[in-house]
Amino acid sequence: MINKPEILSPAGDMECLRSALDFGADAVFLAGKMFGMRSSPKNFDSGDLKKACDLAHSMGKKIHVTCNILPKNSELDALPGFLEYVQDCGADALIIADMGVLEAAKRYAPKVARHISTQAGVTNYAAANALYNLGASRVVLAREVPLSEIAEIRAKTPKELELECFVHGAMCVSFSGRCLISSYLTGRDANHGDCAQPCRWKYHLYEENREGQFFPVEETDGGTFLYNSRDMCMIEHIPELVRAGVSSFKIEGRAKSAYYVAVTTNAYRHALDDYFAEGENYTLKPWIKEELEKISHREYSTGFYFGEEPGQTTDNGGYIRHYDAVAVCEKSVDGTTSVISQRNKFYTGDTLDVLPPGGVPFNVKCVSLTNADGESVESAPHPTETLTMKSDLPVPAGSVLRKKRD
Repeated sequence: MINKPEILSPAGDMECLRSALDFGADAVFLAGKMFGMRSSPKNFDSGDLKKACDLAHSMGKKIHVTCNILPKNSELDALPGFLEYVQDCGADALIIADMGVLEAAKRYAPKVARHISTQAGVTNYAAANALYNLGASRVVLAREVPLSEIAEIRAKTPKELELECFVHGAMCVSFSGRCLISSYLTGRDANHGDCAQPCRWKYHLYEENREGQFFPVEETDGGTFLYNSRDMCMIEHIPELVRAGVSSFKIEGRAKSAYYVAVTTNAYRHALDDYFAEGENYTLKPWIKEELEKISHREYSTGFYFGEEPGQTTDNGGYIRHYDAVAVCEKSVDGTTSVISQRNKFYTGDTLDVLPPGGVPFNVKCVSLTNADGESVESAPHPTETLTMKSDLPVPAGSVLRKKRD
C-alpha cells in the first residue's frame, strides 16, 4: 500500500501560516527568531510560535521548525534554550542541518521529531541510514537527487524513515544550498539565512586596461546572468514522485507572500488528492497547472529529478508575473456582498479571478466598491484598505482575488 504524501508549505509570518492551513497544507515549516535559514521574513517569536502550533493542531495539522543554520561556536550557548522553547511550544518537528545540533536536539527537545535538512546534502541510502541510526525520523533529500535514486533510497532504508523532497520553488545554484558567494561579495552569510542572492545579479567582464568598458560574457539586451537557476515545478509529475516513495512534498518559499503560499498549496493539494482519487485514470486538470502561472516565478524546470541539469535563465534575473493579487475577502456579508482587504489597485467594473480556500478558481465582476465612510468609490488605491464589494457572484470568506495584467 502506498502512503499518501504530506503537503508541506512554507510560512514566514502568521498571514502565510493561515494561508497554508486554509488552502490545504498538512504541515507548515517556519522559523523562530533564531537558528533559521531565512532572516528576511518576520518569522515567529515565542508568543507567535505557540499560537502557530496551537492553530495548526486545532486543525489536525503539524508545525515543523527550522533549526538549520550551520552555527558558529558563539551561537551554541543559546541553542539548548531555543530547543527547549520549541518543544514547550508544541512543535512537531525540528529541521536540522548540523550534527552537533542533532545531538543537542536529542537531549534538549527529545519529544520533537528530528528531520534532516536539505542543507545536509543527503544523496544516498548509506547517509540516510546513518542519520536514521543517529535519531532522525526524516531526511530532506538534496535537490540534486534524481527520482530513480530516490526510489533506490526508499527501497534500501527503513520504512519508518520518511523521505521529504522539494517539489516547487526557487533553486539555489550551489550544492544543497551551501553557498559562499554572498559572504564573499557582501559579507552576508547565506548559511545563516542572510543571502543577498548575488547569483541573480547581472555580470560583465571588465578589462583593466580599458577603463569604463564592460564586456558581457554572453551578449543580451538585459545583461548576463551566470548562475541564475530556474524555479522548480513538479506539478506535472505527481505520480512519479509518489511511486518513487516520497513521503512529503515540500514547497519552497518562507520569504514569499501569503498569496504565493495559497496558490501553490492549493495546486499541489488538488493534484495529489486527484491522483489518489483517480488512480490509473489520473490526469492533471488544466486549471491546476494554470494556477502556477498566476504567481511570480522564474522559468520553470524539473530540476535534477529526471537526471538533467535544471538549466539557467540566461536572459534575465527577474520574475514572470501575469497576475496581481488585489484583495483578500475578509468575510461574506450576504449573497454577493463581501468585505475585502485591498492589496493592489483595481477598479469598479474589473473582472477578478477568485481563488477560494480549498476550491477551484472562478471569475467575478466587481459591480461596486464602498469605503469605510460609506462612500461609493471607483477604485481601491490604498494598501490594506477595508472595502465593501458588490459582485455578480458570491465570494467566500478567505478567498484571494487576482487581476490579470494587461
